[in-house]
Order: sequence, then structure tokens, then C-alpha cells
Amino acid sequence: MPTFAELVAARALPQYRRMTRTSDPALEELRSLIGARHVLTGTDMPPWSRDWAGHTEWQPRAVLQPADAQEVAAILRLANGCGLPVVPVSGNTNLVKATHANGTLMLSLARLNAIREIRPEARIAVVEAGVIVEALQHAAEAHDLLFPLSFGARGSAMVGGVLSTNAGGANVLRYGNTRDLCLGLEVVTPTGEVMNLMSALHKNNAGYDLRHLMIGAEGTLGIITAAVFKLFPRVRAHATAMVAVPSVGVALQLLNRLQDDTGGAVEAFEYMPRSFLDALLQRFPDIRPPFAERHAVNVLVELGARAPRDVTPGADGELPVVTQLEAVLAAGYEAGEVLDATVAQNAAQRAEIWARREASAQILRMRSPVVENDIAVATDRMEVLLERIETVSRAIDPGVENTGVAHLGDGNLHYVGWPSRDDPALCRAIQEAVEAEVIALGGSFSAEHGIGLSKRPAMAAHKDPVALATMRAIKAALDPNGILNPGKVLPDL
Repeated sequence: MPTFAELVAARALPQYRRMTRTSDPALEELRSLIGARHVLTGTDMPPWSRDWAGHTEWQPRAVLQPADAQEVAAILRLANGCGLPVVPVSGNTNLVKATHANGTLMLSLARLNAIREIRPEARIAVVEAGVIVEALQHAAEAHDLLFPLSFGARGSAMVGGVLSTNAGGANVLRYGNTRDLCLGLEVVTPTGEVMNLMSALHKNNAGYDLRHLMIGAEGTLGIITAAVFKLFPRVRAHATAMVAVPSVGVALQLLNRLQDDTGGAVEAFEYMPRSFLDALLQRFPDIRPPFAERHAVNVLVELGARAPRDVTPGADGELPVVTQLEAVLAAGYEAGEVLDATVAQNAAQRAEIWARREASAQILRMRSPVVENDIAVATDRMEVLLERIETVSRAIDPGVENTGVAHLGDGNLHYVGWPSRDDPALCRAIQEAVEAEVIALGGSFSAEHGIGLSKRPAMAAHKDPVALATMRAIKAALDPNGILNPGKVLPDL
């Protein structure tokens, strides 16, 4: 399947005709604002007419491609004055139908793609919202620095989108979510004003933190056009392993021991149950299994080292960070807490280990029907959650097959259930039962994918009513005409 970026690039091919002029007066006005060739209609719009996962399709009224924040502001002033709904879109890699835009204007941030500056001494990057995450990573690497946000769609996801959903990924354990990486924002309000929050400060207590209000709002309160991000010292060496343990509880004990022994150098701690690895090998039979035997609980562990003492090979040629990981795993094996382990000895073996985990987007959607939940609990309640999911889902459908993967270090589970029959009511019942167990354990029905359209029923069922009322008041105050990404996030009254 081509990536979103490839589809966008395909506009230049002959089979994608230039936009078709219409007599729509709003579109004529928009053409005068940003240029006719940046208002796409008709056969120019297929890349923006479906979501990445193929869950839904739509037909926008037009796709707008402004060049900068001032053009975004001009578009929103016109849209607000005419009551035209606008759906912002970045890389379109979301998984909750957050860019569904039937009959509305879609505002693409793809042309706002400048990395304005990298400031190595301050370890910050100033970038526009259309910058692809992987491009920012490469730009940081050129200065011997690290932008740590990492997930499967990093090659097409854009800065504006990851901020609007507060994306997580595999490195949250050490570096935090997108929210934790952002120091400042430039935002265009629904009424078409440019709000400059582009602070590079680590401490800024000047009133309400509007930056955090905009991050995770999914484009319902404003359109993010630029950001200031933290950068970090580049990791000099990794120690990566697949580890089999008796239970999720024992896995968390291993995590805590590794954190203590390494001073918090654990970057990833990813749970892959036997059911997931079985599905992986079914889908990709050429992939090697991690172990000769099948184990119920498997974890990808990765340490990241920066200090010379940890990354300078010893007399035996071993990296100290790898030796340290092997020592902890060996002690766990002697204690019966580690059943098996494979430690990567080179970059190719590390890539092979990560390839299993990064195939999850394909594996978890390889069958239909499918029930998906992006959920989170406190790490010490993950084992109980997994047990309860098995119980409640099988009570509804004895033939359901449960699997998933988890960012175990931060308590985020990507649960998938494959029901025994294609019955929307059955799928909905399983999903709601799983969400109810999460809430009962003090967790969240949305961990890192956002709300969009897909999780509005969960918002209505589980979000604190006072919190919902406050959110509605904020939306009404900032977007009185309700033009920005209408119908998303907030459930109907």
C-alpha cells in the first residue's frame, strides 16, 4: 500500500488531472487567497479522501494547501465568516477517523514544511507543522542530536498531527509523549488570528498554559502551524534484546531492576504475547521466531547509552551497555525470572528484533472483523487488565481470539480481538466491556491515538461530566461558530 506521502506526490502524475474549476463562490474566494493551484477539487483529492487504515472514506468539498500561517489565518477568517467547516490534516496517519471530512474543506499543512532552525547549544528545533517526523529526526542527527519521538508511521506522520494527537510511541518511557517534547507553538485560532506561543523556555509560568491546551485537541481549538521542540544528546549505543518471562508481573520487576541498574536508560519495553507472535509468523512465515520454544510473555527491551564509559568497547570487544544488559538478564535467568533471552550483537540483529514489533499495525488488522482498543492503565495493573479482558470478552463471545501489543513501560495496551462472527453488535459489546474494565482499574479508554469520531461513544460513557462540560465551554469560547474539525472529540449533548 502506498504511503500518504507517496499518494500526495502522485498528484504530479498524468493520471491526476489538475483541479476542475467550479462556480462555487467560496472556492473562488479561496483561490484568490492562496492561489488556484493550491485549491484542489475533483480528481486531485483521492489522497485526502480516506484514512490510512482504510476504515472510512469521504468526499471533501476541496483540499486547501496554504503556504504559511498567514494564509491559514486568511482561510479561517473566511471560513468563520461564512460558517464553512474546516478539517485540518497533516500526514493522515491517525487511527480514530479524526480527519473524516465529507463535504467540508480540508486544510493540508503539507506545504508548511520548513525546518526553520536547529539550535544545538540550546538543543531545540524550530519547525513548521508539515515537517515529517523522520525528516526532523535526520535534521537533528546532522547536529549530533536526537529527536526521540518514534513510531511506525514516522516516515509520513507530520509534526502538526503528532502534536494534535499528543502522539506517544516506543520511547515514551524515557522521553515522554509529544507534549513533553514541545516548548512552544504557533497556532491559528478558529477566528483567523495567529497566536504566538513560540517560546523556547523550559520555565514559563505566564498565565494559562495555552500550549498544552492545543496539544492533543485534534485540531478542534486551533490549527498548529509551527512548534519548538526539545532535542537530546544522540544515543551512542543500544543494547537490545528479546526476553521471555513467566508473567507480565515478572516483566515489570525486570523493568524496575533495569531502570535502577542503568540510571533510567531503558528506552523501550514492549510486550508481545504468544498470540501476537503466532499471528506474525502466520502473516510473515519467513520471519524467524525469537526463540526455539513458544512463550506466553515476550518483551522487547532496549537500553540507550550516551556516556563514553558505556559505549567504549572493552578489551573483549563488548560494549559495556550490552554487557550490563546481559548481566541483568543472566541474574534473572538464575532466579527463574527470565525463561529465555536473545541479545542483539549487531545492527542487523537489532533491526530484526524491532521488525517484529513494528509489524504490529499490519498484524493486528490482518483479519476482519476486528475490535481495537488503545487503552492505558497504571503499569502495576496491566496483568489484571489482561486477565479481565480475557474473561469478559469470552463471556460475550467464547470464540473470540485476543491478542495485541503493549508499551508495557508506560501501561499502554493496543488490544485487538478477533470475534468469531461478523456482527457489529457483538464487536461493540466486546469493545465496551473492555473499556469498562479499563475504567474500573482507573485507566483511560484512549492512550495515544486520540478520540476523533471513533471514541466519542467512550467519551460520552466514561468521561467525567464536569470535565466534558468544561471542554464544551472551551470549544464554544474559542470556536463559537463550530467550524474547526466539527463532530470530533466531544460527544453530542
